[in-house]
Amino acid sequence: MGKKVKKESEPPSKDVFDPLPIESKKAATVVLMLNSPEEEVLVKACEAIHKFAEKGDENRSSLLGLGAVEPLSHLISHEDKLVRRNAFMALGVMAANSDVKRLLKKLDAIPSIIGKLSPEEDVVVHEFATLCLASLSVDFSCKVQISDQEGLEPLIQLLSSPDPDVKKNSVETICNLVQDLPSRVAVRELNGVPPLLELLRSEFPVIQQLSLRTLVIITMDTDTRATFREEQGFDRLLEFLCNKEFSDLHVEALQVLSNCLEDRDSLQLIHETGGLQRLLQFITTPTLLDIQTNAVKAIYRVAQSSENRKLLHEQDIERSLVELLSLEGDSVRTATCQAVAAMSLHLASKDAFRDLDGIRAVVQLLGSEGGEVREAAAQALSSLTNSNQLNAYAVYEAEGDEGLVQQLHDVIPGAVAHAAAVLTNMAEQEVLRCSILSHGAMAALLEPLQSADTHTLVRATQALAALACDAEGRADLRNAGGLVPLVQLLRSNHKEVRRSACWAISVCANDDGDPRERFTKKALDLLQEINSSANRRNKFSEIALQKLLDSNLSLKYSLTNTLASTDITMDGFYDPGQVELCVTSFSALTTVSYFSLSLSLSNLRALLAWETNVKIVKARKSKGRKEDEKLRDEDESKPQHEVATVTEKPWMLPYDAAFHTLVTEATKTILPLHAESEQYSALARLVSEVMGGAVEVDRQHDFLWELHLSELRYELQSNIIPIGKIRKGTYYHRALLYKVLADRIGVSCSLVRGEYNRVWNEVLLSVGTPHYPGCQPQSRAHLVDLIHQPGRLLRANTPQAIQYQTI
Repeated sequence: MGKKVKKESEPPSKDVFDPLPIESKKAATVVLMLNSPEEEVLVKACEAIHKFAEKGDENRSSLLGLGAVEPLSHLISHEDKLVRRNAFMALGVMAANSDVKRLLKKLDAIPSIIGKLSPEEDVVVHEFATLCLASLSVDFSCKVQISDQEGLEPLIQLLSSPDPDVKKNSVETICNLVQDLPSRVAVRELNGVPPLLELLRSEFPVIQQLSLRTLVIITMDTDTRATFREEQGFDRLLEFLCNKEFSDLHVEALQVLSNCLEDRDSLQLIHETGGLQRLLQFITTPTLLDIQTNAVKAIYRVAQSSENRKLLHEQDIERSLVELLSLEGDSVRTATCQAVAAMSLHLASKDAFRDLDGIRAVVQLLGSEGGEVREAAAQALSSLTNSNQLNAYAVYEAEGDEGLVQQLHDVIPGAVAHAAAVLTNMAEQEVLRCSILSHGAMAALLEPLQSADTHTLVRATQALAALACDAEGRADLRNAGGLVPLVQLLRSNHKEVRRSACWAISVCANDDGDPRERFTKKALDLLQEINSSANRRNKFSEIALQKLLDSNLSLKYSLTNTLASTDITMDGFYDPGQVELCVTSFSALTTVSYFSLSLSLSNLRALLAWETNVKIVKARKSKGRKEDEKLRDEDESKPQHEVATVTEKPWMLPYDAAFHTLVTEATKTILPLHAESEQYSALARLVSEVMGGAVEVDRQHDFLWELHLSELRYELQSNIIPIGKIRKGTYYHRALLYKVLADRIGVSCSLVRGEYNRVWNEVLLSVGTPHYPGCQPQSRAHLVDLIHQPGRLLRANTPQAIQYQTI
């Protein structure tokens, strides 16, 4: 039997390293370990980096500088589950750093992160992956990439996760994503509304708040609001609002409710479920100011439709709003005034606010320090007084007109525009208009007339037009210097501004007093330019031009060569001669009549004032150049106040006794005649007799009317000749006298200037008999012969009439 041999143990393998526990207090060393091929080392390194990063943003920046982000972005896709989990924990905490976020975006880490949101992944991975996305989703380009990588769907699924941190991070990311419209639509399409509503029952307020904020945004979409109704969203919301434990979140809940109440179907639903009464309770019950403010904002949103306003009126909403006007706090006052403005579109609500003395309460807010309150108060008054004169008078009784005039100086354009709108509404009543003007409204409107805000310009010009409807208002406007900025608005490229300016000018042109020449000239220039443009012309510009001419018949006659039978001449009318019309400029008067003028004058008063001022000049010319220079030196040496005294001396219209004698004679001899034709002919014979009698066509050269007029000019030392003094006159002298006499005694006729300085009168004669009872007889135009066969009536467009007009 052989001897048993003892077997020796085998030595260990040469390439196997014994386990070595490593402890390091250097972050750089741990970062280097992230590149280790050993899973155990990677697990511990990621864990250490996670703990280090949790201590603060400075540590995260340090890890970024050591190069930890790039290896971690690779390790989140590691095949080992534990390595993957710890890498996400480290990266999730580090992603809160702004520089880390920029690097992750550069490294295109988002697809890898989204890829780990699948249900089979560890819940810790879900927590820190969503934490990464919550940090990254505040960046616009990252939002786009998350959406493009279809990250919204797994995020919505994770809203139902059992882990509250996963829910919180997921809903926060979704809240960031829905800031963009495509993501809002995607949430609805991916059935995201039900899980968001479910989060309202969470025990964690931060999750409830993020869910509400997301709902606030997505319910701006009409289709989403429909889904919200279908998913019993109102029941959940009202359940939430009825819970006093959640009162600090009721503001966001009311914002969701406010969005949804824009739809008629939603309002009807919430009314049926008692939600509207609950909303009104938030308004009337003393609570947090923000809650009341948002409740009122919800009412404002509801009141945007006529059906909703009717329903709110039935709930006596006006009483609740008036009570809120007395509360302190600019936010609730502003919201309440806006709600009053919206509800005032309902006619019954206008009356209700007045009966509840709500108008006085709103007027008091015009003096608030807060600009938003002043603007909202003026907006409410504008709505309350629109087409309601009782409310306008209530504003006056509350002494609101003075505050509104003061608000025209406000720095907030909206406050100015609304104040001007209220004044426009009030100005329809004479008593109110006079009170407004007494507070200096016209002067206060100068600043808004030069505003850069188009809405303010429109409202200001409308207010000006309303206040300038009588002589007092127009005088205030002229004295305040408001005509110049008003005319400048005709240059505006904004259609409504031009329209309003044209209307205001047409109102100002009603003044029969002393229209300013510069205003008239510039307005005519611009109105002619506007009316020559097919794009800029409008009915108001045409009316303004016509009104401007109608207010100054002397100028109208010069420009149009025609005065209609409705253009009634008054004392001070004169014929300055024909004007050469120009589209871009109002040219100087071209002398074609017996008036020797060389400058543009708007009326006789301006003309004679000018002539009075230049008589010194005429005297100089008669004494030679040296005397002229001497007088000029003396004139320049006079004190300025003496010169002003001469130019500002009141001018009185000279009395034309001969003309008034003719008016008396015409009244006695013409008016008793019954037939129109007899009146026209008799007046023609009277004019002819005064102006030198009949003149045969072939003897006109012997009728020396020019010499007669020259003698009158010399006698009067003026180019202005009273019509009653002329005893030898040709066509246009006689036609002018015929027109002014006819206007004085109430006989209808027109004045027309043709070519070659021919002027004639046209009258309408009834011809034939009516075809049936009640029908008016036809009228035809006839020319009145004043010189060849005085009293002859020539039917227009016949050879005899054409001969009278041309030969």
